[in-house]
Amino acid sequence: MNTIKKLIESRKATAAVIGLGYVGLPLAMEMRAAGFNVIGIDLDRKKIAALKEGQSYIRDVDDQIISEAIGSERFFPTSDFSTLAKADSVSICVPTPLSKSRDPDISFILAATEEIRKYLHNGQLIVLESTTYPGTTEELILPELSGSGLKVGSDFYLAFSPERIDPGNKAFTTRNTPKIVGGITPDCTEIAHLFYSQFIEKVFPVTSTKCAEMVKLLENTFRSVNIGMVNEMAQMCDLLGVDVYEVIDAAATKPFGFIPFYPGPGLGGHCIPIDPHYLAWKLKALNFQARFIELASEINGMMPAVVTSLVADGLNQSAKSIRNAKILVLGVAYKKDVSDCRESPALDVMRMLSEKGADLIYNDPYVATVRLGKNTINSRPLTSEMIAQQDCVIILTDHSDYDFKAVVAAARLVIDTRNATKDLNAFTNNIIKLGAGNKPIAVSDYEEGREPTAILTAH
Repeated sequence: MNTIKKLIESRKATAAVIGLGYVGLPLAMEMRAAGFNVIGIDLDRKKIAALKEGQSYIRDVDDQIISEAIGSERFFPTSDFSTLAKADSVSICVPTPLSKSRDPDISFILAATEEIRKYLHNGQLIVLESTTYPGTTEELILPELSGSGLKVGSDFYLAFSPERIDPGNKAFTTRNTPKIVGGITPDCTEIAHLFYSQFIEKVFPVTSTKCAEMVKLLENTFRSVNIGMVNEMAQMCDLLGVDVYEVIDAAATKPFGFIPFYPGPGLGGHCIPIDPHYLAWKLKALNFQARFIELASEINGMMPAVVTSLVADGLNQSAKSIRNAKILVLGVAYKKDVSDCRESPALDVMRMLSEKGADLIYNDPYVATVRLGKNTINSRPLTSEMIAQQDCVIILTDHSDYDFKAVVAAARLVIDTRNATKDLNAFTNNIIKLGAGNKPIAVSDYEEGREPTAILTAH
């Protein structure tokens, strides 16, 4: 134990990160910046080639950071797992998707663990960061690594530390977002805590890997349930003729007992739509039904259909149907100012509109192409002329690049699912906002053939 502690404290340890995606790459860069030699392992050879050329494929990590890391000769991207033999610590940051039956797919974790076992050696620290169900580290990873003949807590150290990355968040990065660590044994926790404290500002130890695994699931279940509640509240407000955003902002004036959440077209990203299902799946084996999780998933999952219905209602006011209607989608990423489309509700809305026969195009300054069924669709350059030609514009992702005033000025009808036009409602009558309690307007009242008033800058 003393040897690994000395290597960590002196920053002479070699750290390995398996999986160089949204979690692993920023983590590797923080390790390198702290002075560690870092081995970055990923099976995607295109990613490895890009990194070796000093190019980043993640918006939160600048090319300059990658170039500096490569130039320092303290960051070594590779697809070769045998390099783990040189590593004093190994962080597992691989994907954990759901199967088509909504069961956890931990195949990437198991594959990484099998490779680690081949090169496991005395004094090595192994940390799982991938989100998974409580018990994964103890029940699956520990037996595999213990099969090497080495003893956990003395020969090697095993811990879980949930990733908390928030892509696009400039205020909270890998370095200043507090880190949770929980080890199989107290010594495992101590070594993991010591290691992460070298490059993370605040690290909080918990008593077990299972507790650390549960922390991440609580965080994202909390968000999923509250978003589900406010998505249902938005539908209530539409029926009651009340603006849900005004209600939320007024409630948020209470200095205690309330945290504001806002409605939208559904849940997206790799975490919130997926992670609660890991917990629900685990509990089914214990004959427990996670009712809040299931209900929230149901409500959030139907929001794309709610948006599609809102589009239909708006078009009907001008005697138009979705079939053959020219519809422009603004934003397909799951959240603003990122390029990540994983689980994006925008894709579900587009699929539903396409199935109903809409003449569909989209623009997203961060996403050049998307797959819609068997078809690949390219992002279209955004101009006021193009907007004016559409029967409807749907705001599904409120990227900062968009000039929403110009969008509203050029559009016949705007369906706003993100409250992006919150300051424009008083000056126009062509906006239908999800949850705002406003009735669909008569698009036919619009002046046809008007000149576009602005050119938009997003491409």
